[in-house]
Amino acid sequence: MPRHALVAPLLLAPLLALAACGQGEPSTTTPAAPVHVLTDAEKATLLASLPAPYNAGDLENGRRAFARCRACHTIGEGGPDMAGPNLYGVFGRKAGDRPRYNYSNAMRTANFTWDAEKLDHWLENPRTFLPGNKMTFPGLPDAADRRDVIAFLKVETGYKPEAAPAA
Repeated sequence: MPRHALVAPLLLAPLLALAACGQGEPSTTTPAAPVHVLTDAEKATLLASLPAPYNAGDLENGRRAFARCRACHTIGEGGPDMAGPNLYGVFGRKAGDRPRYNYSNAMRTANFTWDAEKLDHWLENPRTFLPGNKMTFPGLPDAADRRDVIAFLKVETGYKPEAAPAA
């Protein structure tokens, strides 16, 4: 018998087993609510509502600069933690306070809440901003890149600007 006649069933067996997965009992899990994806117009409106200098941020440059961060961080609502925590909802969150993420002791015991100013200093040089943290990223030395990343994150991570007080 030719060798390929013996190999083909061995290769097909795992594929057939995988194809059978999901068949049988119906799922009892509830599908996740659909996540609203901002339109370009909604992004522009949110960007314009940010305080200076972030309202002048370049979202496309922020997206490109953030590409260096994607190896460790996700930003979508419900996204997984990776080497770094998911950043959805980071603005206004106490440092080291994302449930189920294993922060360094330095971050767990840090006594601040993430805002644009803190994130700007963090992004400039995470090692000197909070010695003892486990982030290995060397930082973004360019102030315009930091501004743009912060604007990008505010637009993409569920940030809600505070409503202006009624006059």
